[in-house]
Amino acid sequence: MKTLSSEMASSLLVLSNDLADAVERVGRAVVTVNARKRIPSSGVHWRQDVVVTAAHTVEHDDEITVTLSGGRTIPATLAGRDTGTDLAVLKPQGIEIPTAEPGDASLLKVGHLVLAVGYGGEGGPSASLGIISTLSGAWRTWRGGQIDQFVRPDLTLYPGFSGGPLVDARGGVIGINTLGLSRNMGLTIPTSTVNRVTDKLLEKGRITRGFLGLGMYRVHLPDTLRGKLNLPGQGGVIVLSVELDGPSDKAGLLIGDVLVALDGTLVNDIHDVQGVLEPEYVGKTISASIIRGGALAELVITVGERPRGNR
Repeated sequence: MKTLSSEMASSLLVLSNDLADAVERVGRAVVTVNARKRIPSSGVHWRQDVVVTAAHTVEHDDEITVTLSGGRTIPATLAGRDTGTDLAVLKPQGIEIPTAEPGDASLLKVGHLVLAVGYGGEGGPSASLGIISTLSGAWRTWRGGQIDQFVRPDLTLYPGFSGGPLVDARGGVIGINTLGLSRNMGLTIPTSTVNRVTDKLLEKGRITRGFLGLGMYRVHLPDTLRGKLNLPGQGGVIVLSVELDGPSDKAGLLIGDVLVALDGTLVNDIHDVQGVLEPEYVGKTISASIIRGGALAELVITVGERPRGNR
């Protein structure tokens, strides 16, 4: 029994030291982002001269600074932000700290130990230990951003941790943590998504997405109506508002119309509508099948570009 206890203590000490080493190593690449009035957020020196953080924590476009792990504060410019994926890219001036060591979120399993690391600008990095609680495939955020993998860690994201890294047991950064994509839980944007969005933001400063100019709500279609109109789907989305001079207004959509198909794809909920709002659809003309006055009708909509204020 004594030998077992000694072995367990030794194993725990090794694990403890490994976790502390991982925090120390990753912490060198974590910065404080000063871009909002109250609590600053965290960011990661993702590539040379490129810092990635959570877009919802960047409340103004100018007078942004980042505080490095050594305590020095330097100015930074906003290269671009994408509220769809809640990512923002900053270009700091004269940053002289290591870049993060990338990990691979696709190798994660439920139950894997992970660390969230944040940097509040005082006293070095902070950390939170937990496990991966949920993993699933690609998903779309409520703002229409495409995330390559659903990653939910079971740990505490303290104030200021948004924009900081999620770290695997090897010390690799497997994503950016955020409280901005869900109202009641922290999520992690996987590395593959961060790289894809960072590339586009560095190139263009923004992510172009489609825009229909509609307010919608999911509805269930009565069986009698579905049978009468020979509809294969069970639901649709009812139009609650139409933006003046927007793409849908120009196409003739009215409040009370029910969208049942777009571009030949069945519409059962709002997520199906978001599927035709990817960048490649901007400027494209698509067909819209609607129910109006109990009868089917067809309209043609030219997808617009989402206004900057709605990104």
